[in-house]
Amino acid sequence: MGDDSSILELSFQMGETLLRNGAEISRVQETMERVARAYHAEKFNVYVLTNAIFAIGREQDGEHSAELKHIPGTTTHLGRISAVNQLSREIEEGKHSVEEARQILREIQKIPYSSLPLATLACGVGSACFSYLFGGDGLDALTAFLCGLVLELYLHWADTCKMTKFLTNLSASALVTLCGAGLFGLGIGHHMDMIIIGSIIRLVPGVALTTSIRDFFHSDYLSGTIRMFDALLVGGCIAIGVGVVVKGISLLTGGSLL
Repeated sequence: MGDDSSILELSFQMGETLLRNGAEISRVQETMERVARAYHAEKFNVYVLTNAIFAIGREQDGEHSAELKHIPGTTTHLGRISAVNQLSREIEEGKHSVEEARQILREIQKIPYSSLPLATLACGVGSACFSYLFGGDGLDALTAFLCGLVLELYLHWADTCKMTKFLTNLSASALVTLCGAGLFGLGIGHHMDMIIIGSIIRLVPGVALTTSIRDFFHSDYLSGTIRMFDALLVGGCIAIGVGVVVKGISLLTGGSLL
């Protein structure tokens, strides 16, 4: 495969785009099958895992095609997922040729993530809101807001350095806990636990956990298990990062931060 006019190549690229941007396995597989069926590909079969896609089928001209691709890591971009879903519906309605659909897909793949300033502000506001939601007061929310700003900037730096997911979560949770403890020590904030909860909410793998449960409900047990373990490991890294800093500061100061 590799020809842009190939039905199976289009189906594969749409599935890959969904998987790379955090879609659940059943959605990826169903979309690929619908696209192949809409363009009358014969004997199309696809097998999707959390980090790989295997597809095989026969074009209308009788040519057999197959492709296996490893997709090592995924992010979450709901805008791209929604756009691919809309494209697949339009393909089923017969609105696009293969070439037109391929061009639209290229544009979808270029949909950008939020800019760094906007993402940083959103992380800060989200941290402040969750800190307040879980029982913190205004100063706790303010401290969490500042920690959230630092966190998003650090995550951007870690991404540019290609740091592994687990090391990123471990170091990021430790960093925001240290920042929160520093501000708490300066008298900004009254409840260290609420500050920490709000600050680390950006790291919590809620999407991965939710997607794993959806995979289980669709009988994709292997993919669901992989994503569940991934979420649990990320959660463990966050807990270790927070725990090490809190314990270290408690030993140094001779008292409990919380």
